Amino acid sequence: MKRIETRAALELLKALIATKSISREEGNAAALVRKFFSEKNIPFQHKGYNTWVRNAHFRPDLPTVLLNSHIDTVKPNEGWVRNPFQPLVEGEKLYGLGSNDAGGALVALIAAFLHFYQRKNLPFNLLLAATAEEEISGKNGIAAILPEIGEIAVAIVGEPTEMALAVAEKGLMVLDCTAFGESGHAARDEGENAIYRAMKDIDWLQNYQFQRVSKFLGMVKMSVTMIEAGYQHNVVPDRCKYVIDVRTTDAYRNEDVLRIIQRHVKSEVQARSTRLQPSGIDPDHPLVLAASELGLKTFGSPTLSDQALISVPSVKIGPGKSERSHRPDEYITLPEIEEGVDIYINLLEALQKG
Repeated sequence: MKRIETRAALELLKALIATKSISREEGNAAALVRKFFSEKNIPFQHKGYNTWVRNAHFRPDLPTVLLNSHIDTVKPNEGWVRNPFQPLVEGEKLYGLGSNDAGGALVALIAAFLHFYQRKNLPFNLLLAATAEEEISGKNGIAAILPEIGEIAVAIVGEPTEMALAVAEKGLMVLDCTAFGESGHAARDEGENAIYRAMKDIDWLQNYQFQRVSKFLGMVKMSVTMIEAGYQHNVVPDRCKYVIDVRTTDAYRNEDVLRIIQRHVKSEVQARSTRLQPSGIDPDHPLVLAASELGLKTFGSPTLSDQALISVPSVKIGPGKSERSHRPDEYITLPEIEEGVDIYINLLEALQKG
């Protein structure tokens, strides 16, 4: 670990691993983050379990770059061999719940923020937010503080991407659908079977292809994942309920996809929410160009993050590997964290030159 900031960030990560921080139970983890900033004499603001800080020479007339990652974790599953709440270093690996998703990214962003904290004459402001409820896309996480932190020009969201730059991310809608029929006796030719009506709509859902295709995310994907109908073997069901999982792309807004589906099917279709929007950023955005100068790989991400709740242009990048997330014996390597700090710093240096 070459930088003092990186060593401090690593100790913070170990403390966070040792602190239970399941979504909606992040109070102690938030207190750790606030204690960390207090010990470094950095003023912070907070709301709920969210904490944010600004660089020392913050100027309201400059554009603001948001650095964001989350403090919450999923619940540890039963496959863990090691203690999920005990930070354990074995060789170059740091084991513990949340080490990879997204503790490594969070502390690497904090280390980069510390590197620039006292820098004068930056052409932009830095605002770092350590937020809650990312794993459940909750309303008391990043969404709760966006109206309070001021105008943001662009966001860097810390998630495990092997330090590749996600320039687009799929959104999500869950749709509750009901096909209506008319009940009747199954032995006689009467009634209208709601299951058959639903089958016609499901056939359309399976085969329809949206006209616009995202360069990085491909096609909008619709999957019927649940279905329920009938209550007795000899009664034709008068309604059939089913659920669609829709993964949207930056080629459409969620509301546009919903209207297209409603226009083509006869079932009643209601979205549980349209708030988890797909994300994207212009390939010519200065942040993307800065990443290109550093030789960073760009890609489209199929996994959801707090990008879905941030309406300004954003990218997702961080140390660690996505496939380690939510798995037993989660870990991140120490070199990955160090590389993450270096790349975050280099990316912001390149951005200010641009």
